[in-house]
Amino acid sequence: MENNDFSFSAEKLVKLAHMRMPFGKYKDQYLSELPEPYLVWFKQQGFPKNELGRMLEEVLEIKVNGLEYLLRKIRKEYPAI
Repeated sequence: MENNDFSFSAEKLVKLAHMRMPFGKYKDQYLSELPEPYLVWFKQQGFPKNELGRMLEEVLEIKVNGLEYLLRKIRKEYPAI
């Protein structure tokens, strides 16, 4: 992320875990289930300058660090906000 602000609140993580891709080939898939190469492509093109872009960037960082299982666990244990 540009500002390196990786502070995650519980609410933010629950929202991130339940967020689905709103368009394109992967429409309706959870962001955390998007293929890493797709997220890398987005990074190379420039993430959108909105909440979705921020969330895609955060998911990429989570996946690069092998932590996407945490979002799956959150999705199972906590309802969407």
